[in-house]
Amino acid sequence: EVQLVESGGGLVQAGGSLRLSCAASGFTFEDYHIGWFRQAPGKEREALSCIESTDHSTLYVDSVKGRFTISSDNAKNTVYLQMNSLKPEDTAVYYCAADGPFLSGYGCSLYEYKYSGRGTQVTVSS
Repeated sequence: EVQLVESGGGLVQAGGSLRLSCAASGFTFEDYHIGWFRQAPGKEREALSCIESTDHSTLYVDSVKGRFTISSDNAKNTVYLQMNSLKPEDTAVYYCAADGPFLSGYGCSLYEYKYSGRGTQVTVSS
């Protein structure tokens, strides 16, 4: 059974930083793409970033490029999202999600992945 468990959310002031973690289990980590998504109140879920665990290639949407960094620790089957220079508009529930298996070396894409965690709340105060 695929399981994705997010942690690390919380309340932070604008300009601050948080690091989210996503612990994955139930699948071969290196064969899957892992992504981070968020959903703010009243808005649709938004894809933010993804990583291919084999070559660690990454992809970001423009709204977080340069502020957020996705990384993976294959030994721990864990993906991280380091979020810096946070803004009030970053307030949302953040989810990690997975899809696969894929052949390695072709990079990841941002779309609605097959499996998702339950999310962790991030609140940025002004």
